[in-house]
Amino acid sequence: TTMINGLGIVGWGVGGIEAEACMLGQPIYLKMPQVVGVRLTGKLREGVTATDLTLTLVQMLRKFGVVEKFVEFFGPGLDALPLADRATIANMAPEYGATIGFFPVDAEALKYLKNTGRPAEVLDEVERYYRAQGMFRTADSAEPEFTDVLELDMSTVEPSLAGPKRPHDRVGLSKVKESFLNALTTPVDKDGFAVPADRLDATAPVAGSGETLRHGSVTIAAITSCTNTSNPSVMVGAGLVAKKAAARGLTVPGYVKTSLAPGSRVVNSYLERAGLLEPLQALRFNVVGYGCTT
Repeated sequence: TTMINGLGIVGWGVGGIEAEACMLGQPIYLKMPQVVGVRLTGKLREGVTATDLTLTLVQMLRKFGVVEKFVEFFGPGLDALPLADRATIANMAPEYGATIGFFPVDAEALKYLKNTGRPAEVLDEVERYYRAQGMFRTADSAEPEFTDVLELDMSTVEPSLAGPKRPHDRVGLSKVKESFLNALTTPVDKDGFAVPADRLDATAPVAGSGETLRHGSVTIAAITSCTNTSNPSVMVGAGLVAKKAAARGLTVPGYVKTSLAPGSRVVNSYLERAGLLEPLQALRFNVVGYGCTT
């Protein structure tokens, strides 16, 4: 639900009890939320994805504390942030704990409406309405007032992984090996795995394959989530990696369970037109359905 916040629409999911109450004509009472502003500057470096940016924001906002608060993104960095990336960040609001992660309506939002087939009169009406309300963001817009303000220079974001156990435990790609080895022996109550020293080199044979599993072996490789698989740059990136891997004769071990769950049939269509669906399938990343399979 929160993905709509990337398009300048305020909305969030409600629980079953709240929805049932509304169906019976009862009101939902809300406290006026605090609004935390996140000022974005710079732009992402080549090779850094919207997912890396989102994990960085999740870590930053979790540390600050935004539970039951609204988060609004603003600043000159928005000019370098396409709507698909904004939607990725907005969709992860539950991970950073906020009620919503909101982006204002601007030229990028209008561009999305145009690219998704909205007629010119709708675009004109939307722009005129938001300008009349003083809510249309431009490079010259005054910065809103917030309860608190955080800042992030997007040029400092690095390729990252989530984990080892929680999304906000972000690990920079260059430190993944070190982090994993440390986590193996770290106590469980400190988010580790508490593997005894005499079991660090333990292995297990895979029946009928002649292959061996050890600590750190990848056994599930799923290209999924409603966030990542709706972002064209991330999905095309995955397809290009698969194409390069297939061209070099790389294969996926037999014990790895692979799957591909695009966010919609549109993703399936543009991967196929770009010649990227076939190399994904060659590596056994076959389409298993559409949506989030996590």
